[in-house]
Amino acid sequence: MIYGEIKQKQNKVKKRIWFIINPIAGVRRKDDIPALVRENLNHDLFDFEIQYTNYKGHAQELAKEAISANIDIVCAVGGDGSVHEIGTTLIGSKVLLAIIPIGSGNGLARHMHIPLTIKKAIHCINNQHEITMDTVLVNEQAFLGISGYGFDALVAKKFVGSKRGFMSYLKIVFREFFKYNPINISVDANGQVKKLPVMLCTLANTREWGNGLVVSPKSDATDGKVELILLKPFSFWRIPGIALQFLFKRSDKSSFMEVISFDKATIRVSEKIAHYDGESMATKGTLNVKVVPKSLHILVGK
Repeated sequence: MIYGEIKQKQNKVKKRIWFIINPIAGVRRKDDIPALVRENLNHDLFDFEIQYTNYKGHAQELAKEAISANIDIVCAVGGDGSVHEIGTTLIGSKVLLAIIPIGSGNGLARHMHIPLTIKKAIHCINNQHEITMDTVLVNEQAFLGISGYGFDALVAKKFVGSKRGFMSYLKIVFREFFKYNPINISVDANGQVKKLPVMLCTLANTREWGNGLVVSPKSDATDGKVELILLKPFSFWRIPGIALQFLFKRSDKSSFMEVISFDKATIRVSEKIAHYDGESMATKGTLNVKVVPKSLHILVGK
């Protein structure tokens, strides 16, 4: 085999990757990211392009372009909102999702053991450790990690337009908690129907909301199941203990918590607000929930 043929074969195995950067995600500066990509990405493995989002929904448009252009990997450089936009667009395609987490929560990245520093996250891409994860469909809306219809949905709605960062999130939590009235839900899953008032009605394909707050310690995005996390009403003096259980990954041990695991269910909720991977939106009163197994290719940490 002559040298030219060897070189041609090497070029064929080189993968194309688009880095889609959300310039307003999180609280850190973004102008150094292209240089960090150039310095740390393995150029023997990848050809890359940098793309920037200019408005809400632009990341989704770029991800669709990447699918049409047969790009091998699309890397979401942003927070949970950017990951949601790009990842849900890639569902069912052959394009791999990669993540450089620069948001305030980074829930999916943390679950997938993707480093939270840019340099190490790029090295994680170089390692090319790939899995195929489940996603979840609620009516017509897909999500990757967590969706919520109770207190966390209200917090997500109030967080829209506020200052980014964990402290801002905590202020909203404490401000809204004492005004919040439990919602009424009905759950039809696994051949049983359950009706009750709850503070949280959260669907967990992965473990945490973000920032180390773990809502469902046993959730696994590759097991074909989703966990419904129901937090029943409790007295205010219980707040410190319950908060510590979320922080120390023991929320499923709480006497106020009920966990229902299923692949398909119907949930009826009295309030029609929701969040999907932290993105606030309106929803219907009846939620038809279905796990879509092995539907998204993603690069993860080991």
